[in-house]
Amino acid sequence: YVCIAMEALDQLLMACHCQSINLFVESFLKMVAKLLESEKPNLQILGTNSFVKFANIEEDTPSYHRSYDFFVSRFSEMCHSSHDDLDIRTKIRMSGIKGLQGVVRKTVNDELQANIWDPQHMDKIVPSLLFNLQNVEETESRSPSPLQAAEKEKESPTELAERCLRELLGRAAYGNIKNAIKPVLIHLDNHSLWEPKIFATCCFRIIMYSIQPQHSHLVIQQLLGHLDANSKSAATVRAGIVEVLSEAAVIAASGSVGPTVLEVFNTLLRQLRLSIDYALTGSYDCGAGVGTKIIKEHEERMFQEAVIKTIGSFASTLPTYQQSEVMVFIMNKVPLPSSQQSIEAGKAGENRNRLTQIMLLKSLLQVSVGFQCSNMLTALPSAFLDRLLSAALMEDAEIRLFVLEILISFIDRHGNRQKFSTISTISDISVLKLKVDKCSRQDTVFMKKHGQQLYRHIYLICKEDSNVQAHYEALYSMLMLISIELANEEVMVDLIRLVLAVQEIAQINEDNLTAYNRCALFALGAAYLNLISQLTTVPTFCQHIHEVIQMRQKEAPYLLPEDVFVERPRLSKSLDRLGPEVFFWQSKISEVLGGSGYNSDRLSTPYIPQLTDEDRLSKRKSIGETISLQVEVESRNSPEREQRAPAEEITYETLKKAIVDSVAVEEQERERRRQVVEKFQKAPFEEIAAHCGARATLLQSKLNQIFEITIRPPPSPSGTITAAYGQPQNHSIPVYEMKFPDLCVY
Repeated sequence: YVCIAMEALDQLLMACHCQSINLFVESFLKMVAKLLESEKPNLQILGTNSFVKFANIEEDTPSYHRSYDFFVSRFSEMCHSSHDDLDIRTKIRMSGIKGLQGVVRKTVNDELQANIWDPQHMDKIVPSLLFNLQNVEETESRSPSPLQAAEKEKESPTELAERCLRELLGRAAYGNIKNAIKPVLIHLDNHSLWEPKIFATCCFRIIMYSIQPQHSHLVIQQLLGHLDANSKSAATVRAGIVEVLSEAAVIAASGSVGPTVLEVFNTLLRQLRLSIDYALTGSYDCGAGVGTKIIKEHEERMFQEAVIKTIGSFASTLPTYQQSEVMVFIMNKVPLPSSQQSIEAGKAGENRNRLTQIMLLKSLLQVSVGFQCSNMLTALPSAFLDRLLSAALMEDAEIRLFVLEILISFIDRHGNRQKFSTISTISDISVLKLKVDKCSRQDTVFMKKHGQQLYRHIYLICKEDSNVQAHYEALYSMLMLISIELANEEVMVDLIRLVLAVQEIAQINEDNLTAYNRCALFALGAAYLNLISQLTTVPTFCQHIHEVIQMRQKEAPYLLPEDVFVERPRLSKSLDRLGPEVFFWQSKISEVLGGSGYNSDRLSTPYIPQLTDEDRLSKRKSIGETISLQVEVESRNSPEREQRAPAEEITYETLKKAIVDSVAVEEQERERRRQVVEKFQKAPFEEIAAHCGARATLLQSKLNQIFEITIRPPPSPSGTITAAYGQPQNHSIPVYEMKFPDLCVY
């Protein structure tokens, strides 16, 4: 009877005209509510089906007094059904999802009806859908027959829940995104679903693909806020949130960052710094209080790697000019420690600084890998390059390597980097299939401005005794990429001079380098000159390089990359007794290249780096700190320091007085001129004549004094001239015979 009654109601509902439907709906919804309250699953499903039919009817006039609170609560409850029979449980859950879908369709477009986006409704609807999405493993764990599988596919609550969630998010306007996302974050927290991260990633993939693209950055902001709120949660939870962020950023592409570009990176860098502190202190609080969680260092490291990957994901979605801003922002966060830190007090601080430097440089490398810019001048602003290169002179070998890798990723714009990953002396450069473009005007300007700075840092890095094979490979790549990407004739000449100077470092060995470091520098020079000679295509140059390499193969194979850059390098300790035939000679190279139009004068001049205060004072200081230290030392040592008067305090009154005084002086000068003019116009002739006569007399007396001094004979070098009898005699020499120095004659 219930079924017949409901069918009659359904048919009445369908037959109702739009104008009169409001009168009938209240009775209809009461009947549906009664069915939903029933304990019999069949009646609950019947009531749901009737409600879905009603939800699909479009009404012309809104109903102000109708409330769907009961339906939202009841359908959400049905979504969580835990009936003993699996089939009945699935049907009830399916009905619950369909019911929620009906409520959303009925209310979402009508602002005058109950607002479905209110947190009280969203906190029920979203978790109900996620609960059914989450149970996909449970339903898939049984292995049904193919026929059952086909049926299950039709009736799967998981798929229905996903479709309903997509529909809900697709209808969300700008102001409603927050209310829709917050329950998702709470659900993932409550059920500890960040740690395996598979489900969390799946959820946010659905969200990012469903919402309108212009709202993407709101989801990212919610996730970033949630990451901040969980900054003291376990590293695995934070890593899960960060990896979800990374996925979301890739999907949202250019819409992921929104208007506050640097705020996104600031949050991620802050989390990175916090993680370093946690790993060092072993606690989430500064003081190790009671009940603090034990931090696992390897988990924190995983989290740090996840943050770095996410920074790269975000940066890759930005346009070039914003990527450049982000890199400057990250570089400014890198701590460049000063030498004033005391070793005892600063041990923990030094560790923190080192880890922060490495993590931030890793982040910078991640950003620079996806950075493509044709104009190096805009890609590397002076302030950024100065800071980056000052980090290249630090004693920490790992930091130096990161700086080299970052520079390589900037310079390599045609993907040639991998072709120079192994150092070797290949006889034919064409097998590398290099992509070479003509050096542009902007690149020439860049090298004129920063070339010497780059050469100097390459030279100084070569002198470090803590270099390993990776450093030499990076140096080789950098030299080759500068030669291909940024080199005109002048740059090529400078690079050859630089490599010959590096050979000299190994040859003279003033820095007491190990045998490996010396052999590595010889091998690096051989590999570079071998390729550069083939790039310049000057036959005599190629011949000289080839001869030296052949001689090394016979006499000293340990000076070639094939023997040095291997797992077990074959070295020699008798490096100081090498013959001249195994070296590349500057005179010979300048001669052969000079004959082909290269600047032989410049080629024959040995390369000497321009050492700056930065190098002289300390390896670890940035340029800014060096200057401030220099100024401080000068002021401290100055003898005038005590005598120096205190600087006058400039106030508004002082400025006002200065302006008034200058006006008064001008007035006085004007008055004096007026009096002089007036005197000559109105005074009697005798008075003017007497005044001028007095001035003339004064002038005459001055001239007479000058003439007297000029005509008087000058003293001899010894003061007097002594005659044979020992009596002094004065000689008067006329003025016109006197010899004046050339500088005094006009």
